[in-house]
Amino acid sequence: MTRIDIDAAIRLHNHWRRQFINAFAGGAYADMPLSEHRGCTLASALKKAECTAAASVVVQQLLAIDKQFHRLAKDIVELSNNGLRDSADLLLPELSEASHQLVVHLDQLRACQDG
Repeated sequence: MTRIDIDAAIRLHNHWRRQFINAFAGGAYADMPLSEHRGCTLASALKKAECTAAASVVVQQLLAIDKQFHRLAKDIVELSNNGLRDSADLLLPELSEASHQLVVHLDQLRACQDG
């Protein structure tokens, strides 16, 4: 299996998520480039990885969760850019859950890589 740096992926993802959540919590979302989530390279790295059968299942789950995470981030950005911050705030718990699931599945992929 082509190795993916799981620790770096988790670190970068958590760093961005914290910035994203903090930007909204502090009311200063205009100070952060919220569209930065579009620069995520996890999906392209996952698509290039050669996987065992077990890892392939985890990769497919990761791709689905990553897609959901970015859909939510895009929705939040669009809502906030249109002055609907309260509606955007309502999506933050769902974004946090998707983020948590992404990290859980990255840990599962690590186990497949190490196994």
